[in-house]
Amino acid sequence: MSRTPRSILLRGAAGLTLAGAVHALTFAPGPLPDWALAITQILMLAIAARVTLTAPSAPQAWLRGWLFGFATYAVGLYWLFISMHRYGDLAAPLAVAGVLALSAFLALFPATASALTRRYAPLTANAAPLGILASTLTWAAMWAAFEWLRAVLLTGFPWLNIGYAQVDSPIAGWAPILGVHGMAFVAAFAAAAIASLWQPSRKKAMDSRQALAAGVAVALAAVGWPLSRMDWSTPTGEALNVRLIQGNIEQSQKFDPALLEQSLVRHLEMTALPPAPGVPAPQLVILPETVLPVFQDQLDPRIWDAWRGVAAKGNMTIAMGVPLHDRVDGRDRYTNSVISFDGNTPLQQLLTGGTAMRYDKRHLVPWGEYVPPGFHWFVDMLNIPLGDFDRGAPRQTPFAVGGQHIAFNICYEDLFGPDLLPALQPGANGEPGATILVNVSNLGWFGNSWALRQHLQIGRLRTMETARPMLTATNTGITAAIDAKGHVAAQLASLQPGMLPVSVQGMTGLTPYARFGDKLALALMGLVLIAAIGGHRKSRRD
Repeated sequence: MSRTPRSILLRGAAGLTLAGAVHALTFAPGPLPDWALAITQILMLAIAARVTLTAPSAPQAWLRGWLFGFATYAVGLYWLFISMHRYGDLAAPLAVAGVLALSAFLALFPATASALTRRYAPLTANAAPLGILASTLTWAAMWAAFEWLRAVLLTGFPWLNIGYAQVDSPIAGWAPILGVHGMAFVAAFAAAAIASLWQPSRKKAMDSRQALAAGVAVALAAVGWPLSRMDWSTPTGEALNVRLIQGNIEQSQKFDPALLEQSLVRHLEMTALPPAPGVPAPQLVILPETVLPVFQDQLDPRIWDAWRGVAAKGNMTIAMGVPLHDRVDGRDRYTNSVISFDGNTPLQQLLTGGTAMRYDKRHLVPWGEYVPPGFHWFVDMLNIPLGDFDRGAPRQTPFAVGGQHIAFNICYEDLFGPDLLPALQPGANGEPGATILVNVSNLGWFGNSWALRQHLQIGRLRTMETARPMLTATNTGITAAIDAKGHVAAQLASLQPGMLPVSVQGMTGLTPYARFGDKLALALMGLVLIAAIGGHRKSRRD
């Protein structure tokens, strides 16, 4: 008995959903090994490219692209359920609905990219070589362009950008030039080129006309290898000896007032410990985001004195994530910040948050760190402390420690590559740009989930784009040191307290991406899309 059209549709939808779910596994190692991430992603994207480029209509392409995207985001972002339900006290059904609703929204981006490509550059059975090339390039440009749009629209949520799956592939060589969005273009083009090689069952052999797109895609990806061997920055100053602290405070206990002293004592003791034999004494100790879970002016001054004493005894600078409350122009201001101090820092500066070295988070998390208009009802359902902050300035002076200049970012700010670039440039008063990047986070909201490993991959790509080393200091993991080429030099195991001593060499010099941000990648996508739309209109007139 032949299959009915309904059964064929169901099987197709199930296969596409499975491809999207497997695609979600490619953004960090586990369960797939790191060497398999890039190729698995391109193969799954090739399935999406094939079924959307050859869809009967643009609406059908939209539906297929949405289904693939929905499966990717629902599986890849499952860890949001942990933060909303386990730690935010949201009922499980509502937490599930929240993850699915976000996934449904994010899937609109690949869906729309698929529909527009199908309309303007479909992959037809009898297409000429240049037609196949145009179709595959357009699919790549459209997907990458909508990945960029997802990163900027409504403050942006670029997690699971397809470029992050390529951190360990030759395509990563394009990062210092085109950034993650350019990498997404190259990866999507490779996937579409593979899709163009697939033949209907009635054909016995691959048509040689199809080789052009595949050849260009292979060449474009391969060029990334020599690019990755280039040195885009040079060492500056002496290496800085740093200690990264991972306190591993359970999220359910972190904001419990009864356990505040226990948490502070743990971090203070880890900071004060003498270095192990053969390990240099730290010049800088970095503690995670909100290691102090109350505003600085709510803390007993004697506790600040104890921290100053530890800094003085160890002749070290201490940097910690702390929520700050101060008054600016007669109004109360609240920020998620990093402050740095040593044994000579006046106590009054610590009590008021007016330390000379201070960074205020700029890119706040919607519903977690600020409340979008009209959504107070949703935030009221969640038990999330410290949830409505003010934004920091676009460029803030890097911290000067041991001859190096350190630019901090907090939590998921390292998802937004362009936001990190101003700190690399010299300041208006002539101070040098950042030579080292540091991310401080509290990923305890997400348990021991993929979020931790996905976040590390994101940090690795930021180092490739900027040719700067990055240190990550987290509450529960992954605390790590990443060199300027994106290699993880050292890391701590997740969900365990620990200290990571590292010696990090500052770097100077600007990559093309650091100079121009996303402009080069957007120009590339724009040229392809203009040519595709122009060609479509010309063919309709003819």
